[in-house]
Amino acid sequence: MGRTKKVGAAGKYGPRYGLKDRRLAGEIEAEKAGKHPCPSCGSKRLKRVSTGIWECFKCGGKFAGPAYHPPSPGGRRG
Repeated sequence: MGRTKKVGAAGKYGPRYGLKDRRLAGEIEAEKAGKHPCPSCGSKRLKRVSTGIWECFKCGGKFAGPAYHPPSPGGRRG
């Protein structure tokens, strides 16, 4: 599975599905894979465990939220 700097995680699709769709998929996959700030303790240790389940590896909190980005205070995407 070849990936390059230019296409990132969307490199697994090769030339299929069109440029716009691959870029969108690459942005979503990069966002869900990164570490995010925890809504309860504030540390950047929140990681996606499963679809819609996020866990902070510092305070041990688990949150349910959107599938591709973590929950934010007040329910707004931040």
